[in-house]
Amino acid sequence: MQTAVIVFPGSNCDRDLAVAFEQATGKKPHMVWHQETSLPAGVDIIGVPGGFSYGDYLRSGAMAAQSPVMRAVSDAAAQGRYVFGVCNGFQVLTETGLLPGALMRNAGISFVCRDVRLKVANTQSAFTSLYDANEEILIPVAHHDGNYFADAETLDRLEGEGRVAFRYAEAVNGSARDIAGVLNEAGNVLGMMPHPERRSEAAHGGLDGKKLFDALASTAR
Repeated sequence: MQTAVIVFPGSNCDRDLAVAFEQATGKKPHMVWHQETSLPAGVDIIGVPGGFSYGDYLRSGAMAAQSPVMRAVSDAAAQGRYVFGVCNGFQVLTETGLLPGALMRNAGISFVCRDVRLKVANTQSAFTSLYDANEEILIPVAHHDGNYFADAETLDRLEGEGRVAFRYAEAVNGSARDIAGVLNEAGNVLGMMPHPERRSEAAHGGLDGKKLFDALASTAR
């Protein structure tokens, strides 16, 4: 099994994500520069990391979504391979159309950087199968534009189809219906605003994020 992490100008969580993938799979990920037009052969899991791609100019993730490699990522998702976007990566996935909705400025118009409590809303996905239903976990957030927004029809569809993966268990950024992570219709693409890669080893103060990477690696095998 092979993993890959996409690297944009301004990515600053790509190494953290790579370490989490390596811990879960036992193999070093391919680090793929955004100007590449294809992914390495045999890649099963693709990570789109956090940071400030292109300095968050225009809109967070908007310029990164136009990078050549994102066409390859979209094709891989259509083929059923797994794609996981964290924070800025979540923003990129909405900008490419791989996930519905948009990430807007936080309700308090301020950068939020702290541990937050999440509730696991869906335990049936490749990303969440090792969690218990309604389990509360502690995961760090670090964002200025983490307020998930979608129209009421889209939100109802996400709820009805079980595509809300995580919810905030406390007020954080004003996200619609406290949504912290959503899945695509096929269930092989997840966008998540909090950073599970920053809570995936004991030195980080807990292992609540490790379950996500272990679940994904187990499913991909």
